[in-house]
Amino acid sequence: MHILSLDEGTTSARAVVFDREARSMGMESAPIECRFPHQGWVEQDAQQIWQAQVEAARGALDRSGLRARDLAAIGITNQRETTIVWDRKTGAPVAPAIVWQCRRTADFCRALTEQGLAGRIAARTGLVLDAYFSASKIRWILDHVPDARRRAEAGELAFGTVDSWLVYKLTGGRAHVIDLSNASRTMLLNLDGAWDAEMLDLFGVPQPMLPRVVGSSEVVGATERALFGAEIPIAGIAGDQQAALVGQACFRPGLSKNTYGTGCFLLMHTGERAIHSRHRLLTTLAASPNNRPEYALEGSVFIAGAAIQWLRDSLGIIKTASETATLAASVSGTAGVYFVPAFVGLGAPHWNASARGSIMGLTRATSAAHIVRAALEAIAYQTRELVEAMEADAGAPLTELRADGGAAANDFLMQFQADLLGRPVVRPANIETTALGAAYLAGLAVKVWSGTEEIESFWKVDRRFHPQMDAARREELYAGWKRAVAAVMAQASSPAAVL
Repeated sequence: MHILSLDEGTTSARAVVFDREARSMGMESAPIECRFPHQGWVEQDAQQIWQAQVEAARGALDRSGLRARDLAAIGITNQRETTIVWDRKTGAPVAPAIVWQCRRTADFCRALTEQGLAGRIAARTGLVLDAYFSASKIRWILDHVPDARRRAEAGELAFGTVDSWLVYKLTGGRAHVIDLSNASRTMLLNLDGAWDAEMLDLFGVPQPMLPRVVGSSEVVGATERALFGAEIPIAGIAGDQQAALVGQACFRPGLSKNTYGTGCFLLMHTGERAIHSRHRLLTTLAASPNNRPEYALEGSVFIAGAAIQWLRDSLGIIKTASETATLAASVSGTAGVYFVPAFVGLGAPHWNASARGSIMGLTRATSAAHIVRAALEAIAYQTRELVEAMEADAGAPLTELRADGGAAANDFLMQFQADLLGRPVVRPANIETTALGAAYLAGLAVKVWSGTEEIESFWKVDRRFHPQMDAARREELYAGWKRAVAAVMAQASSPAAVL
């Protein structure tokens, strides 16, 4: 029995076929273009997302030597918060997809904060009021696309995050759904797992355009036969970070993981208890295998691996991301350079939409290696900020950090992260935990796997990075980072939102 996992990320659509022992049998990916039409805006073509995902799925099947009839189910995981609105009859998007990184609605969110609504929103949704989430993006589309609001109120338009869009297309328009983990990132779902009438009214989102909320591990439909040659049950759905939590076998309260991707996302499972953060983290719904509401604390960094992409694609300092480890290790330090990659503002725990990126401490002696090293170190510094906030909220220290995502393959980054935290960082044998988590959720729903205990048995360690840095040096470096962040915050045009 095999599972096809569709892993739709910010920069690529990937597909992986897993066997009964959770081993990858075939993988394929297709790129997805991000567009930046104005400062702070990030868009994608929803049709390209769909086409890239189908291309990747067919490629993964070819590489695995399998056919659709050999698959027990499909699992889907996706970039969260990215917002798509489409015509129910034609299936055509009415506007470009607004990507999670987009800041076009920051002024609207700031106005709500100034009205004193941030605390109310956080209490009901678990989220910090920010342009990051889907609600203000939906409003923007309805306000700027001619006749969109009337059509939405009449039930002619559908909203969805990327999971909803893919399921709608895979099923030929028969299923319009969203799972609990993705729905919890819209700022329209309350922590009980239902659409919140107060939030819908506040953001001006008509109820008729919303998808049906479903569990993360249940059959929600089947693919059109023409797509792959046979109907395949769609049985697992989760936002990428909640899927990675499942892929890391973090099913019990206190277990945590950090995904090093385009952004950086630290999640701690909190079981059936929703912990309201006192340190500006997010309370979010986890992807529950038993479809009962379970929760996680999350810290979100907007720019992590994306800073490396910027060095490669915009500055040409590197040719490939893989060379950064060697380049960073070629110098003994950054020579006082700090890189704060606030390209689209700062996420947790600062939540400042007006902050902008900065490279500080440059001298004539600064080399490309220093800047590359500073970019990698910035990922670790931002993660430490999240860890400190999470430990304060949870009231207990993390004993170790499980790492996944593409940048987790970078040995320099993993070692520096362990040094900066002063505790082990554990890299699993399979760092493709996002796709694996979606596969697990689908497989559990169709009984490929018996339960979470069996899945826990598949998790294996590739390498454990132990701290090697002197504690005094660790704190000296971190103090320099905090000064750099303070300078960026001071330069921002407006203060961070206050809950």
